[in-house]
Amino acid sequence: MTLADAFPHITTCREPLAPQTHLKIGGPVDFFVQPRDGEELRAVLRFCKTNRVPVRMLGGGYNLLVQDDPIPGAVMRLSGGEFTKIETHGKTVRAAGGAGLYDLIAHCVTAGLGGLETLVGIRGSVGDSVRCNVGDRTGEIGSRVRRVGVLHDDGTEHVRTRDELTFGQHKSDLDEPVILWVDFELATEPTPQLLKRMRRAWVQRKSTEPLTLQNAVRLFRDPPGQLAARLIERAGLIRYRIGGAELSDRNANYAVAHPGTTARDIVKLIAAVQENVKQHCGVELERELNVW
Repeated sequence: MTLADAFPHITTCREPLAPQTHLKIGGPVDFFVQPRDGEELRAVLRFCKTNRVPVRMLGGGYNLLVQDDPIPGAVMRLSGGEFTKIETHGKTVRAAGGAGLYDLIAHCVTAGLGGLETLVGIRGSVGDSVRCNVGDRTGEIGSRVRRVGVLHDDGTEHVRTRDELTFGQHKSDLDEPVILWVDFELATEPTPQLLKRMRRAWVQRKSTEPLTLQNAVRLFRDPPGQLAARLIERAGLIRYRIGGAELSDRNANYAVAHPGTTARDIVKLIAAVQENVKQHCGVELERELNVW
């Protein structure tokens, strides 16, 4: 029995993943599963563990490059219903892992709760954002996390508290298959003040990123005390291009996928940038982009 036989109403076979990602490129997956509730989610995880089916979780599809070749196993996406719920309890906001980061920020600002508003403009789901500890010099999302509900591959739930979590630059030690929900501890502030700070952060972030209409992804983590974009520029790689993939002229740490770009183009671009930066600057850039 295949995954599609066991869960026919929520599973499609040979589903193209390109439309599910921001870059709009990449091959199909054997099984694409969209559970409708927690019970189905746990049942799918147990089935995959028992039958040794590899499982990947797809969040917003922003910090992701899907390879051109078919992907074996299953990809799950949590959308709608309980998977996108956001609730406020005093100064604590609980957001489901499938909720959008922008929706969480808007909810908090409307409720007069500050601490996440400077992250506006960063795209992705709450689960992905916490797993990757998104942020910049104005702050990181991990600083506001207090508890995280996770699912293991056998479908059992576990709660990880703040002292059990480790956050680094654009990374964390959250390696469980599913982030069910996240509790954020925030501070009470007037909504107009939060809106002002949010607008300022939006303008600043968008001025240093590729245009919104472009399909683009950030490539590398910033080395300690340095900016990856500056190192790439020093290596003489401004607007460097391989195939349809080109480094952005607004921020050299972003790759823009022009029409016709393949995953191979971006993989080759990443390797070429790493080699040139090491040669000219003596720095080994660490890839931030998640590659399947």
